[in-house]
This record gives sequence, C-alpha cells and structure tokens, in this order.
Amino acid sequence: MSYTKLNLFPLMVALSLLLISTLSFSFVNGTSLVDGEVSEPMYRSKRFLAESNGTGNSSLVLAAERTHREDPLEDRSYYTGGWNISNSHYWASVSYTGAPLFIIALFWFVACAICLLLVCFYCCCCRRRRYGYSRTAYALSLIFLSAFTIAAIVGAAVLFTGQGKFHDGTKHTLDYVVNQAGETVDGLRNVSNILAVAKHTGVNQIFLPQDVQNNIDKVDTKISSAAETLETETEKNKKDIMIILDWVRRVLIIVAAVMLGLAALGFLFSILGLQVLVYILVLVGWILVAVTFILCGAFLVLHNATGDTCVAMNDWAKNPTAHTALDDIIPCVDTATAQETLSQSKEVTYQLVGVANRIITNVSNIDPPSGVGFNQSGPLVPNLCNPFNSDKTDRKCASGEVELSNATQVWRNYVCQVSANNVCSTVGRLTPDMYNQMTAVVNVSNGLYHSGPFLSELLDCTFLRDTVSVIHDEHCPDLTRYSKWVYIGLALVSAAVMLSLICWVLYARERRHRKYTKLVDATSGQESYAGKSQG
Repeated sequence: MSYTKLNLFPLMVALSLLLISTLSFSFVNGTSLVDGEVSEPMYRSKRFLAESNGTGNSSLVLAAERTHREDPLEDRSYYTGGWNISNSHYWASVSYTGAPLFIIALFWFVACAICLLLVCFYCCCCRRRRYGYSRTAYALSLIFLSAFTIAAIVGAAVLFTGQGKFHDGTKHTLDYVVNQAGETVDGLRNVSNILAVAKHTGVNQIFLPQDVQNNIDKVDTKISSAAETLETETEKNKKDIMIILDWVRRVLIIVAAVMLGLAALGFLFSILGLQVLVYILVLVGWILVAVTFILCGAFLVLHNATGDTCVAMNDWAKNPTAHTALDDIIPCVDTATAQETLSQSKEVTYQLVGVANRIITNVSNIDPPSGVGFNQSGPLVPNLCNPFNSDKTDRKCASGEVELSNATQVWRNYVCQVSANNVCSTVGRLTPDMYNQMTAVVNVSNGLYHSGPFLSELLDCTFLRDTVSVIHDEHCPDLTRYSKWVYIGLALVSAAVMLSLICWVLYARERRHRKYTKLVDATSGQESYAGKSQG
C-alpha cells in the first residue's frame, strides 16, 4: 500500500489559530486582571491621606491601593486618584483591565477572518492533492474535541450559576437599601407626626407660643417633602436598576445557552461527519466567540468597578471626618432640613416641659385659700426635668426633678379623686384631667427627645455610614464573588468554544482523510485480489 504526500496547508492554518489562542491566554494570565490590580515592581501598598491646602481638613483617596492601575489616557502611567466615578481617568484605568480580553476578541476575529480567506483561496485556486491518514492525529483531534466540549459545558454551567447568584445578591442589596431608606422615611414622618400633636398639646388651656406653632408648620412641610422625595427616588432607582439587572440576566442566560448549544451541535456534527453543517457552525462560532470575549471583558470591568466601590464605601465609612469623592455623590440628607428639624424638636421639647412645670409651680403646688383652686393638698409635685437649656444645649436634671422616662409613674401618686365639680375630694395635687394632659405633654416631649439621635445621625451621616458598612461586610463579598464567577464562566466558555472550532476543523479533516484512506485501501485490496485471481 502506497501513501501519497500529506497536504499540510489546512493543518498549518488550524495550528496557527491554536497558537494564537494559547499566546493570547498567556497574555491574559501574565497580567493580574483579577480584582483589577496591576502590580508594579518596588510598589509598596499604602494609604493616601493628604492634607487639604489652607483648611487643615484631611482628604482621603478612596480605595487607593486597589485602584492603582495603568491609565491609558496618561500614556499608561499609574492612576493614583482613587475611586472617583466623576473622574474620566478612573474609568479609563478600570476599563483598561478588560483590554486583554478585548484584544483577544479583536485578534481572534481578524486572525480567523484571514485564515478563512486563505483557506477559501487555497481551495479555489490550488490543485488538490491526494492525502494520507494518521491515526494519532485522528485520536488526538477527537480527544481534544471532547475535552473542549466538556470545558464549554462547565463554563456554561459556571456562567449560568454565577449570573443567577449575582442577580439575587444585587437584588438583596437593593432590598436592604430600600428598607433602610424606608426606616429613614418612617423616622422623619414620626417626627412630623409628633410635632403636629405638639401644636395641640397643653395643660389647663396653656399651649405652645404661637411663633413656635408657626415654626412647626414650616418644619413639617419640609419634613414631608424630604420624606416623600427620599421614598420616591429610592423606589425609582431600585426599579431602574432592576430593569438593567433583568436585561443583563437575560443576555447572560442567552449567551450561556447559545454557546452551550453551539459546542454540543459542533461536537455532534463533527462526530456524524456533517461537514457542511460543521463549516456553517464555524462561521457562526467565529462571530459569537468574538462577541463573548467582548462581553467577558465588559463584565471583568464591572467586577473590578464593583470591588472598587465596595472598598471605597468601607474607606468612607471608616473616615467620617475626611473629605472624599463620595461626599458630593451621596449627600446624606438635606442638612438644612435636618438641622432645622432637630432645632425645632429641641425648642418644642423645651417649651412643652416649661408648660408642664409652670402648671406644677403656679397651680398644683400652691396652697390657695379654702374655696379657691381645686382643693389640692398633700406633698408637692416634683418638677419635670427639662433635657435642654434655653440655648438648646443639653442640661442635667436637678435634684428632685423627675425624668421624662418615668414622670407619669411618679405623678400618678399625686392624683386625687375628684367630685362632680372636678374638685379634689382626697389628698392630691393633680386632678385626673390635669394628669392626662401632663401625660400627653410628657409623651410628646419624650418622643421628640428620643428622635434627637435619629436627627443627629441624619446630620452627620451616621445612618448612611452604618448602612454602607453593612453593605460592605454582608453584601459586597457575595457581589464580588459571583461577578467573578460570571466573567470566569464567560472566559471559560469563550475559550472552550474557540478551541472547539479549531478541533472541529481538525477532526473533520482527519475524519475525511480516514474515510478516504479506507476507501483507497479497499480499492487497492480489490484490485490486488482481482490480479491474483487472473494470474
């Protein structure tokens, strides 16, 4: 049996594509893409905390170590501005982390196009030669085809699982943020309701001064507006983000399904020897692989930006006095409204306690002549402790005063029984009506006093910093982990299908050669047998 010279041109084209793929992935692996950090020789990790000129206030560069990346806008010098979404250099540096994958996509698309053109030119213009068959090449092509198909299945599974968990994790984070915003809205409305009740709260027809009541109306309008805006904007932002998330989820599911189907069909058509269908899938896969690599690069950028944001939020929460890039992006609240509300709540508390104490001092604790007053008698009623001075600074209780927290229980011991004329018939200095009115004063004052810390947290951003800390500690790990799963799944399925395309061509070639060789051997055997018979 004689073998003719092998036709090496198609084999060299396929091996060239395989080499391109290998070199491209070596380039990716040689660059630290995970988490977007690019190491630099002799670079020592440090925090960037600079003093602002002329003010003495520290200015913190958020996520300084993590965002230390090459900046393509500055001739690939290292970006040192930290996390700052209003800075084009930040976006350029974080987008540059996906550059290797974008380059691979472009390189694959162009190289594959050139190879396809060369193959077409060769098939059309060159005379076909007879070819031989190698069992080793046939076996290896089948083994690699099976391995890359399995890798594509694994990549699609990782992608599908990762996108589901990333979607759920992001949704849970949004739900937490909306819940925190809802608690803030409830707190603001609670203060508004207490202030509204305070307007009509008094003892023995003595109420708050008219100017204080007018201020309550003004503050109530601002509180209602702030609460409504916060609630509306939070729900709107959540809805917009969920629309984008759902769209991204559908795209990733479609990509996973299409790439998995492409790998499975390519394997099946190659095994069955459906050469025309294999070539059609090669053309389709050529474009899909490039698109998937681009999508992988985009999700790598998203993964790095998500990680940057988590670190930046943690830095911001741990440095409440430093000026950062987040200060202008997420202002805590309308500080003027919060300050005015806090001031007014203190003023109302001070005035209401004053009303109660004036009644105690000028009415309950005096001993009028017989027939005057309501026949009060017995031990004197203790004054109510005013938690604020007239300048709204904190005040400590004097000896003998009762605190807001237990005043109603103490005063209950000074309530007398009254006759039909609302006059005390037993020992006591408070009638039931007076006690009920003073209890209302205490409840309103106590409610406003305990709303002070909530309003203070609105002013100094404590509530937002606590929320950010919870997001960093409880939600960010899952978000970064599963976004990493997504781009790893995309990279794996892209690489597997890309290499499968090459194996489809190689296996189809070896299968055709094997079939041709068997046919030649069978024909030669028949001719040899016929010659012997004639002899």
